[in-house]
Amino acid sequence: MGTRSDILEFKSATLYALRIVLYTSDTPALLQTLDDRIREAGAFYENEPVILDAQGLDQAPDWKALVAAMRKHHLHPIGVQTDPALQTSALKAGLPPLDASASRSAGPAGAPRDLPAPPPAADDPAPASQESPLALSASQTLVIRHPLRSGQRIYAKGGDLIVMAQVSQGAEVIADGHIHVYGPLRGKAMAGAQGRTDAMILTTQLDPELLAIAGVYRVVETQLPKTLHNQAARITLDGDTLRIQAL
Repeated sequence: MGTRSDILEFKSATLYALRIVLYTSDTPALLQTLDDRIREAGAFYENEPVILDAQGLDQAPDWKALVAAMRKHHLHPIGVQTDPALQTSALKAGLPPLDASASRSAGPAGAPRDLPAPPPAADDPAPASQESPLALSASQTLVIRHPLRSGQRIYAKGGDLIVMAQVSQGAEVIADGHIHVYGPLRGKAMAGAQGRTDAMILTTQLDPELLAIAGVYRVVETQLPKTLHNQAARITLDGDTLRIQAL
């Protein structure tokens, strides 16, 4: 009996995965840092496939504990890149060896760099707990004319996002292209969500909780300098660094 391609077929695929670089085998420290980073980023990485990069380690952490913690945060570990001496213990935890050379990385806690996971979108001013899906073609721009309240999330898939009102604290605006906010930007703004490094974030009043472009993000924990705080600004990506410029 021959094979039937109309039932099942194997094909090659290119997968963009979040690469989390481990700099220590101290499992409690890794778990605490993971909790801190996810708390800062909210749903930024939700449902993202993950490759653990442990090439710099000569001792294995508790792989099973790491996998369990990541799944708790809705991350999905799919493999590990590590020294051959550590591969056996990783395999026992369900982490096969993978080549993460083409994936995007997350640096140490002081200089985070990660791949955002685009969440479901909400186009209407529905209650904060409600979201509705929205898909855009690559040439389209999504325009939002109403303020975004805490808990609301807008994702412009495949295009730019223009918000003609306030983005409140606790709200999230995400776009595969550029983000324009013609009003106070007080929530989280994530441009270039699928890795577009030339994406920009522009706003007429900058006071954000988090800024991100192509996975490189900055949590704004303290007030920005007076030359930037509540001023018109442009955010761009320069290598692995976010540049914030007054307009």
